[in-house]
Amino acid sequence: MSRRSFLIIYVFLMFLVGVPLLLLEMAAGQRMRQGSIGVWKIVSPWLGGVGYTSFLVCFIVGLYYSVLMTWSLFYLTQSLQSPLPWALCPLLENSSQFDPECVRTIPTVYFWYRHVLNASDKVEIGGLPVTHLSVCLFVTWLITCISMIKGLKSSGKVSALYSLQVWRRTGNQLFLSLGSGFGSFTAISSYIPRSNNCVVDAFIVALFNLLTSVTAVVFVFAIMGHYATKNFEKCYFKNAEEVRNLVVAGVLPPEASFPESLYQDISATYSAWVSSLPEDIRNVLLTYLTNCSLNEELKEVMEGPGVALVAFTDIVSVFKRPAFWAIIIFVFLVTLGLSTLMGIVQGIITPLQDSFSSLRKHTKLLTVSICAFMFLSSLVFVGPSGSYYVNLLDDYWASVPLFCVLIMENIAIVWIYGARRFLADIIIIFGRPIPPIYRWLWCYASPFVLVVLFLSTLIHLYLNPISYIAWNSSISNEVDQSYPSWMKILLIVLIVVTILPIPAYFLYTLYTVYFSASKTHSRTTVTFEPEAKGDILGSRPRLHSRQGLKKMSKIDKKLGGNLPAM
Repeated sequence: MSRRSFLIIYVFLMFLVGVPLLLLEMAAGQRMRQGSIGVWKIVSPWLGGVGYTSFLVCFIVGLYYSVLMTWSLFYLTQSLQSPLPWALCPLLENSSQFDPECVRTIPTVYFWYRHVLNASDKVEIGGLPVTHLSVCLFVTWLITCISMIKGLKSSGKVSALYSLQVWRRTGNQLFLSLGSGFGSFTAISSYIPRSNNCVVDAFIVALFNLLTSVTAVVFVFAIMGHYATKNFEKCYFKNAEEVRNLVVAGVLPPEASFPESLYQDISATYSAWVSSLPEDIRNVLLTYLTNCSLNEELKEVMEGPGVALVAFTDIVSVFKRPAFWAIIIFVFLVTLGLSTLMGIVQGIITPLQDSFSSLRKHTKLLTVSICAFMFLSSLVFVGPSGSYYVNLLDDYWASVPLFCVLIMENIAIVWIYGARRFLADIIIIFGRPIPPIYRWLWCYASPFVLVVLFLSTLIHLYLNPISYIAWNSSISNEVDQSYPSWMKILLIVLIVVTILPIPAYFLYTLYTVYFSASKTHSRTTVTFEPEAKGDILGSRPRLHSRQGLKKMSKIDKKLGGNLPAM
């Protein structure tokens, strides 16, 4: 994926899908005054499970996202020294020799795998949580907890054009960075005055997200492109050395020797030299050589959850006063991470308080309990194989329930609650209409794009092996490993568990409405009355019967007076 392709697709999806869905969540929370669980029950009881799925997604993402912030916090603590510990290879204990594991690679990569993660060679090789990461994880949740108790003042979000794979990965990145589908913005908006202009808020969040994403992409892609080019040239040099050995061994004739003059610009001359060889010699030669591909090298260096951190450490290493710039960069990353994590925690607290009103009297205790529980649950991600678990969730799990939530939210508002009715609600919120293009985006563009991304994600999971980038300490290199069968089962279980509330709550509602009604009124005739024009929020098509009207009204009240139209 090139930098230009990523940015073009990112900006296109941002304004076609990202902003409209962000506005939808903000306006829903601001109008209904509920968190993610309560909002979708009000919109349609049949899709009340969307809120529970959103809640689970928010919780699980919060667990591993706190670890991403933990890594940044550890780098920040290591920046308070000069020279920076990732600038040079360390010496062996009681020796003047450099650590051979570091010599075989570059210092920044070695520092990431050996000193930050203390990574194992395989995901099956576990161990106790790494001490320094556990301490940083505790500090992360402590800061988050204190910030939440003091009050959430604001929550800023940070975070190949014809290839469906590029669109899928860019779409994943967009929604994960914006926070759509987590319920965080729905929860936060429920505290904002109804007269607030959420359209402006949605654009501010989106533009700030775009600014930070573009800044990160420019630096990360530049560094990764540099790495890929270097590895690409190393592949050519390795092949040239292999040709020399084959000539010396007599396998190839002397005329197949690689000219010394071509070493000066090997990336530009290598392919032309191979093409110039006689066909019989070339056919023999190619069986011994490695196929060097810049695209494959770029794909390889772009893998792994810590690629951005390694890129940033490389950037500051070449600056004057690198420690100063390292502090600036990692303070920035920690601040943005804290803001995002606070939004995630708010997306957990608000739905719980909406579902259990008694918890509103004990907000501080609830906040401390949630942060403590999430800290303990996050410890699994700071073990020697913890980064491989993060990779599993971030690369393969998160996008499936997230796209499912976004599709269901879109259906609930546009096709069940009604796009016109929702636009009327927004007019009530801040006293003037919004551009009619939003209705078109909600009704047609967003559902189409979301369904395509969702299906492409499922196809990708089905057709491609579930793999991760592991650190092989014996050769000091990243290697592609397949996840064991039990982790693939774990992935399927997590996907099913997070999506299960949607059909489960639908069946529960069906049972409550129809089975209970038919049991009490076996011969009841059911008719519909059109909704009253005066009440935009509360009025829904209501079930009535010619017998037992009081009993039916109790069922209606049980669902919040919002029985769906059929």
